[in-house]
Order: sequence, then C-alpha cells, then structure tokens
Amino acid sequence: MSDSKQQEEQQKNPVQESEKTPEQKSEKTPVQKSAKSQDKKQQQNQQNKQQNQKNNKQQQQNQQNKQQNQNQKNKNQQPKKGKQQGKTPFKIENFPVPEYVQQRIDVWDRIKRDQKKGEEKPIKITLPDGSSKDGIAHKTTPYEIAQSISQGLANSVLVAKINDSLLWDLNRPLESDCRLQLLKFDAPEAQKVFWHSSAHLLGQALERKYHCKLCVGPPLKDGGFYYDMAVVDKVVTSEDYDDIKNIVNIIVKESQPFERLEVSKEDAIEMFKYSKYKVEMISKKVADGSFCSVYRCGPLIDLCKGPHIPHTGKVKAFHVYQNSSSYWLGDAKNDALQRVYGISFPDPKQLKEWLNIREEAEKRDHRKLGQKQSLFFFHPLSPGSCFFLPHGARIYNKLQAFMRAEYQKRGYTEVVTPNIFNKELWEISGHWENYKDDMFIFKCEDVDYGLKPMNCPGHCLMFKHEARSYRELPIRFADFGVLHRNELSGSLTGLTRVRKFQQDDAHIFCTHDQIKPEIFGVIDFMKHVYSTFGFSFSLELSTRPEKFLGEIQTWNDAEAALREVLDLQFPGAWKENPGDGAFYGPKIDVHVSDALKRSFQCATIQLDFQLPRRFELKYVKSDQSEGTPVIIHRALFGSVERFFAILIEHLAGRWPFWLSPRQLIVMSVAQSAEDYAREVYNHFHSAGFYVDLDVSDRTLPKKVFDAETSNYNFMLVVGEKEKKEGTVNVRHKLAEGETKPKEEIKKLSEAEQFFLQLVKEFK
Repeated sequence: MSDSKQQEEQQKNPVQESEKTPEQKSEKTPVQKSAKSQDKKQQQNQQNKQQNQKNNKQQQQNQQNKQQNQNQKNKNQQPKKGKQQGKTPFKIENFPVPEYVQQRIDVWDRIKRDQKKGEEKPIKITLPDGSSKDGIAHKTTPYEIAQSISQGLANSVLVAKINDSLLWDLNRPLESDCRLQLLKFDAPEAQKVFWHSSAHLLGQALERKYHCKLCVGPPLKDGGFYYDMAVVDKVVTSEDYDDIKNIVNIIVKESQPFERLEVSKEDAIEMFKYSKYKVEMISKKVADGSFCSVYRCGPLIDLCKGPHIPHTGKVKAFHVYQNSSSYWLGDAKNDALQRVYGISFPDPKQLKEWLNIREEAEKRDHRKLGQKQSLFFFHPLSPGSCFFLPHGARIYNKLQAFMRAEYQKRGYTEVVTPNIFNKELWEISGHWENYKDDMFIFKCEDVDYGLKPMNCPGHCLMFKHEARSYRELPIRFADFGVLHRNELSGSLTGLTRVRKFQQDDAHIFCTHDQIKPEIFGVIDFMKHVYSTFGFSFSLELSTRPEKFLGEIQTWNDAEAALREVLDLQFPGAWKENPGDGAFYGPKIDVHVSDALKRSFQCATIQLDFQLPRRFELKYVKSDQSEGTPVIIHRALFGSVERFFAILIEHLAGRWPFWLSPRQLIVMSVAQSAEDYAREVYNHFHSAGFYVDLDVSDRTLPKKVFDAETSNYNFMLVVGEKEKKEGTVNVRHKLAEGETKPKEEIKKLSEAEQFFLQLVKEFK
C-alpha cells in the first residue's frame, strides 16, 4: 500500500500511532489489517453511542437543575412565614376569636345603645398660645380642634391634655371650658398612651392565637408594654412571634377605632364574667354603685382607664421581643400566667433604632457583666438579696466612700440606726397602716416587729432624743443602714429590684426659712455626683395631689420655694408634674440618662411637713417659742444596688481607674525578673491600689491578653531592663477602637503619682 493510501485509511480510522498496541504495530497482511479496521469501526461506533447517551443524560440533568432553580426562585418570591420551610401561608381565618367575644360585644352594644348623651352647650377651648376656639360640650372633640388648625397637626397628634393634667382621648367629646394641649409622640405622656394602646393590639392578637383569658397589659416605664394571660395547655415560644405580629399587622391595616364606654360595676362583671381575673379586679377596685371605663378596638373589649390613640392604624411598627412566666397580681401564691412583651412606634425608623439600642443593652446587661467580672450573684436561698463578691464589694465600698467624703465637705453627719423596730414606731409614722404589706413583719415575745424599709422614722427618734435649738438647725443625718422591702418575687430583677439594699439616705431637719438654701445645697451636691459619673439628668417638680395632709398655704409656700430654686439653677430646663407629689409634701424627681439615652429615676428630693407632726418634733425658736421643723428627704444614688446596676451598664463594664476593682496587674517578662515583679507589686499594694501579680511561665502576649479580658486598667510589665533601672513599663488598657496599647516607661514613684492623680480627678 502506498503512503498516500495509508494516510487516507488513517483519516477514515483516526487512531493515533501512540494509541496502537504492540500487536497493531507489527501487523503486515491486508486481510489482517482489514479485520482490524472493522473491529476499530465497531469500537468507534460503540464509543459514539455511549457519548450520545452521556450527552442526553447531561441535558436531562441540566433541565432538572433549571426547573429546580425556577422553583426555588418562585418560593423565594413568596411571603416568608417563619423559619420553617414549607410553612403554610398566614391566614387570619386560622385564628378565629374565642366564643366569649360575642357575649362581651353583646353587653357593649346594649350599654352603648342605652347610654345618654350629655347636655350640649357652648364652651371655650383655650390653646397653649393663648388663642381660643369655640366648641360644643359633649360634641366637639380635641381631634376636631386639631383639624381646625391644620390637617397635618390632626394626623400627627396622638392624645390631648386637659387643664395641664388630665389626658383625654382625641375622639372623646370635651365636656366643659378647658385649656387644651395636643400631644405628639415626642411627648413622654403621649408615648405612654401609644404603648398602652399597642398593648390592646397585642391583647387582641393573643386572644385569637391562644383563646386565653387576658389579665393586665400596661405600658412599661422604660418603653414598650406587655400583656399577661392565663392559657391552658399552651406555652408561648419564640416561634409564635410571627403569628402574633401577623395578626397585629391585620389589626393595624383595619385602623380599628378605640371607643370608650362607662359601665356600672354590675355591667362590667356581666361583660367579663368569662374571666375570674377580670371579675376579681372589678370586685376589688370598683366601688359598689360606681362606674368604670372599658375600651374597645375591633373584637377586643377590656377594662381600662385610658386614654388611647384614635385608631390602630397609628401603629406603623410593631415587634414582639420576649416572653416569660408571671403570676396573677405578681404573687407566687397565685395562678401562674404567661407574659408577652412588645414594642411599637409610629415610624419604622424608630423601631430600627430601638433594636440597635436593645442589642447594645443586652451586651451591657449588668447581670451578664456582673457574672463575667465576678462581681456579684444571687441565690434562691435568699431571693432578692445580693451576694457581693470581693471585686464587687470593692466597687460598692468605693461608692459609699465617695459619698462619705462629700458628706464631710457638705456638713452631713453620718449616723447608725437599728434594723428592727416595734410596730408602735410604724404606727406613729403611718407605715403600719399604709406600707405594712411591703414590710417584713415577725413576732418576738408576742410583740409585732418589722425590719425597717426606710430610715426616716428612726431619724425622727434621733432628732427627738435631745432638746433642739434653732441654732443647731439645719441638722443633716446621713445613714447607709440596711433596708428590707417585701417585693413580690415576680418583680425581682437583678440589682434593679431587690429586697435587701442600702441607700445613700439623708434627712435634713430645718426651719421653713431654710428650705430654699438647703434645696440649693442638695441640688449642687446632686450635680457634682452625676457629673462625676458622666450622667446627664432632667428634673420634674411634683406638686400637691388631690389627697394631701396639711394646710394649702404651707403647700403653696413650699412649692413656690422649690420653683424658685429650679428656675435659678435650671432656667427653662425643668418640668412641672401637677398633682403627683407625695401626700405629705411636694418633691423633685430626678431622671438620669445613661450612655444609651435610657432614663432612670435615681435622686429624689422631698419636703415633708407631716412626719415631724406625727412624731411631735420640736425645736426652740429665737423668741423661745416652739417650732416644728420641716424634713427634707434626699437620696442621690437612690439604692446603692440599683445605682451599681445603672452604672455598670452605663460604663459597659469598663470601670474608670478610681472606681475599678482591678486597677493594676504586675507581670514579669522572664523568671529572672520575678523578684523585681514582687517588689513592684508590694510597692503599689502598700500605696493602697488594687493590684494583682502574674509571674507565671506563660508568654507575655498570653498574660497581656488575659489582663485585657479581665479589664485591668493598667499592666505593669517588668523585665531585666526595668529591674536594672528601677522602672515599670506602664501599658494602658486598650480604649474602644484602639488596636495598639499606649506604653510608658516610668519610675515607681512617678507611676504612683500618676495613679494617685487619676483617683483624685475621678478618672
């Protein structure tokens, strides 16, 4: 065969030379070559057939993948209903209202049909700018007044305020001449109303979801709300939150109006006869023959003083964030309940900000940080009473030492009074009648005694122990005595609500003429304390309540004195809280704001005209006649325990050097510097600092890492060089956002002076 023929055959049967077997390479005869060629053709055909099958299979697989991707895309486009895959779409029809709802509505409709409208007559409505609007009693509503000013105002207001004190539904007709304020969400009172109304939305959702018996659903002091419910054979879990929120979303879309109705005690019991909890509440709190108010939104009707927002559509953002167990009326002896917490806002942006703050607050939770830093713990064998561990006790004692140093500068005298008093003392003070249930009472030799819940009655005995002259006044008794209050077990919360605590408590006994300068002094003291700890604060003057003791003129004089002091110290920066004073005198409430802009009431400054009279306290005036002193109750920390909790969250556990329980740690670089490290430790320990020592054989980076995590303020690193020169390498604790610590080489005496200066400057 010619070379060209061979090339042609190879093209027909393209088997490369390298693919031939040794036998193929040695073949010679044409017949053999032809047979081999046929075999090759069959083999090639078989390979082609297999390749085609493989290609078809791949095409089928590609088609299946394409279909799966399309299915997944369609699934992703559907509304998400929780974390579980394949969860059925939400339908409100799956959550029907309980059977008792219709009976409740029937009673409502009957009462509403029979209720008479008040007499319509002209009234005058005065606005904050002094202008006035004409209206008709029992017809004109605050919402209509807002509309007459502008529709924008009417859309943004949530609740009205009548005569500077009484909150009023926007859709409730006015009844007489009045001063009218229209409050938006930025007003604290409007926020409380908004969250109270949102609790009713939550309650309606809970009734649909669990067919429960609602108990109480108040707004929370720090924002948000909860609802307690009794439910059989069902336990709330976080997986239920989506259903609750979806039901609420429908309630919001329906813009259900809030309606108010006054009902008799008998009708209220008939309306809520399905719930033993509501019946008990009505029976105890509503006097026979009197009326109470109920509110309705959609199918929900509940006992409520109100007021409420105009309709459910005002709630633009709603979030369920927690559930827990609770007890009816907060008493562990009563029925166990389930509690669901929520938060809401008129703007979704506000909810987003709240969630960010909450996330940070959870990181700063004093209970978590207290455990992490080994500061304190609680034990079920002494509920509500804190065990302060050595490092926690260091902070606790520093807080008291700080206050004691100020007492010495400001003319206070520290005293120590008993913890246990005969009930006769509490009868004189009025606590036996008004506060007995909140005290720990016990018998000793068949006589009733009580652990003191406050120091003022004991201080009255101390004042009365000696004859007093006007020359001694003012007398300022300060007392860190241990106090006990019988808080309900369900309300105990870390250090913020305890049964055993101490206060930076003081009582100033002074004349009426000394009230103003003494209040000046207390406020100056307070400003110093809060600025030291980095708190801003706001003030409220709470004035004479409806039920009060004493003469009106005495109250007027006292309130005028407090106003004058506040105007001089904080011009335009304080608010009046009419009618919220104690029954024995007006008071100044002080709210501090922490790093997360949360508000806490700490300090209180109260004038008391009644306790001196009850204890018959006297002093000799300059004209030799007898006078009765006034008592100023004041506490700046409040309880030391609660202030401790607020402070640790405010600082996020990063204690300033002067207050830190872990100020210094000395660490050696090598074993050769161990003796010098002990010498440095002894030096700073003798100087009064909280110092620890690490001379272990671990590497320096590991020692530094542990010291950083344990929140030491400074690390004193020593090696051969520092030993020879008598110095220390002072490494500062990493500040927030820093990656490399600041280091300084200092002589021991220089380092000591540096640390002492930090303590002096409260840094």
